[in-house]
Amino acid sequence: MCGIVGYIGHREAWPLIIKGLHRLEYRGYDSAGVALLNGNLRIYKKAGKVSELENFAADKDVSGHIGMGHTRWATHGAPSDRNSHPHTSGDDRLTIIHNGIIENYATLKEELISEGHVFKSDTDTEVLIHLIEEIQKKTQLDLREAVRVALNEVVGAYAIVIMSKDEPDQLIAARKGSPMVIGVGKDEYFIASDASPIIEYTKNVIYLNDNEIAYIKRDELLIKNLDNVVKTPYVQELELKLEMLEKGGYDHFMLKEIYEQPRSIKDCMRGRIYPDEGLVQLGGIKEYAEKLKNIDRIIIVACGTSWHAGLVGEYLIEEFARVPVEVEYASEFRYRNPIITEKDIVIAISQSGETADTMAAIELAKEKGATIFGICNVVGSSIPRLTHAGVYTHAGPEIGVASTKAFTAQVTVLTLMAFYIAQQKGTISQSKLIGLLSELDQIPNLVEKCLEANAGILKIAEKFKDTTNCLFLGRGSGFPVALEGALKLKEISYIHAEGYPAAEMKHGPIALIDADMPVIFIATKNSSYEKVISNIQEVKARKGVVIAIVTEGDVVVKEMADYTIEIPDADEAFLPILATIPLQLLAYHIAVLRGCNVDQPRNLAKSVTVE
Repeated sequence: MCGIVGYIGHREAWPLIIKGLHRLEYRGYDSAGVALLNGNLRIYKKAGKVSELENFAADKDVSGHIGMGHTRWATHGAPSDRNSHPHTSGDDRLTIIHNGIIENYATLKEELISEGHVFKSDTDTEVLIHLIEEIQKKTQLDLREAVRVALNEVVGAYAIVIMSKDEPDQLIAARKGSPMVIGVGKDEYFIASDASPIIEYTKNVIYLNDNEIAYIKRDELLIKNLDNVVKTPYVQELELKLEMLEKGGYDHFMLKEIYEQPRSIKDCMRGRIYPDEGLVQLGGIKEYAEKLKNIDRIIIVACGTSWHAGLVGEYLIEEFARVPVEVEYASEFRYRNPIITEKDIVIAISQSGETADTMAAIELAKEKGATIFGICNVVGSSIPRLTHAGVYTHAGPEIGVASTKAFTAQVTVLTLMAFYIAQQKGTISQSKLIGLLSELDQIPNLVEKCLEANAGILKIAEKFKDTTNCLFLGRGSGFPVALEGALKLKEISYIHAEGYPAAEMKHGPIALIDADMPVIFIATKNSSYEKVISNIQEVKARKGVVIAIVTEGDVVVKEMADYTIEIPDADEAFLPILATIPLQLLAYHIAVLRGCNVDQPRNLAKSVTVE
């Protein structure tokens, strides 16, 4: 959950690294630091944003053609100058940056302290660089071999970069369970947690695999695994474009990404639906089409927003494909002894493709013989490589920490999967599928219409920006939409918000209802419409304030609710996508009006690569 940038080559390293850290700040932003080599090893680090590091180093020597930088999301040790990366060995000869968690750091630290090592920080990372120093001291191994030996002793996840002032022409990088990409240029190499800092310099990249170590010089790249076996790297070309990483005139990445959803949903469907023929083609899982005809059960594992998408998928798959679906928090699933068989299909959902708990759940399910499908946004990430098959969402990079377009893209893929499985099992008629696909094809246009409500949503936000609690209620597939709406509001505005099934309100939450409690209903015209109206009446009877997401032209709910936001009419299958858009905008505007940093909310990071 930290951002890493490294460079070796003919360019000045500092400006390249700083620009890269700004691009990676969504991965962690409570402190930042840079190490440079130019005769001497110079380290500058500071608690706070990357801009504070820039100010701190404004009058310092930042020359050099080899260096590495880090932006941190704290795990071990509070955000502070002393806990910021890079960390150094006891003799100040070696330095390291690290993303991940060294689980056995406490045991290693005790042993190292007994050998006379003194630690300057509270981090697990510093233990690793002291361990490498101790191994060199005791064995006289060169740095490359000492790093390999040390990594065989640590337990946990890591992506690391190491420099030594004794070897000023080399970077050493390694990964296990945390992402790392190496950009290949002409007599230069780039290292990063993801491709965003690299894209303007090269499109040729190598995704380092777990348990691999890269030894990098200006004109040489050698990759070995932890068993010291040389590995042949696979160089691939990035599809990412530089303009995707810029705000494009919007005030925030989150707002840009909300407005990108018509395009991202269309990209997600491109080449996969043929409405006139009533056909869905998912090439990524095509070879499992026969298995899909006979599956007993689908288990969806995910975390956070992706889990909410999975809940929508449960409704869709059960409705159209008639296959039982269970949706599990990956973080809980992995610590149970779940009953899984080779007849099951497990669908793992992750925007980043690096979510640690989801990867652990995949490994558990694979051990038990299940077939694993992935739904992921980032090409080349870990989850697509761990799964048997899968479908990319093609939403493009999502920089805002609060997921928006990734959620609707995941729901779109799950919709396609539901139709695809139904197609294989014969549980949907051709005429019905033609009708649904024809309507799905128009969803990007309907999302555009949803975005036209922005000005009215801003006015509602102005009324409720100072609220302290909020309740989101929905029925059927509106329930996960309520959960997602509540999550968006709480994570970027810091207002306490809860999502509930509307029918469950009477089993506790109704006690909270008063004139100061805004209640947001997903009240679109679907099979639960009449029931939701009853729930609205219950809230109004207790003087609650009702904000309702309604179908265009609705008059019944409009007469009851204090505020309404209209979305276009559509088949019930597609309402989760459309109803989510106004909730994203509402959360965004409330957060901005409260002065919150919507792109980098406190305590959060985009990609949860630690447990």
